[in-house]
Amino acid sequence: MTSAVSTATHRAQVLGLYRNLLHYSSRFAAYNFRDYAIRRTRDGFHAAKNETDPDKIQALIHKAQQQLEVVKRQAFISQLYSGEKLVLETPNHQKIFRKH
Repeated sequence: MTSAVSTATHRAQVLGLYRNLLHYSSRFAAYNFRDYAIRRTRDGFHAAKNETDPDKIQALIHKAQQQLEVVKRQAFISQLYSGEKLVLETPNHQKIFRKH
C-alpha cells in the first residue's frame, strides 16, 4: 500500500513539475531559447519516464525542481531584455512563405 501511495505522490509531483517547466519555458521572449527549453523539458522527461528506482526518481525530481527555478529566472530576465520578434513568430508568417 505504501508503494502505491508513494508512486501516486511521485506521479502527481512529476506531472506538476512537467507542466510548470513547459509553462515557464514558453515565457522566454527569444524564439530559440523558448524552443530549446521546451524541447529539452520534453526530452528529459521522456528519457526518465520508465525509471522505477525510488532513489533515482527522487534525485530526478530534485534536479527538475532546480531546473524549474533556473527557467523561471531566465524567462523573467529574457522578458526584460526582449528584442524584435523573428519572422517565424509573426501571426502571418505562413502567408509570407506561401507560394502563389
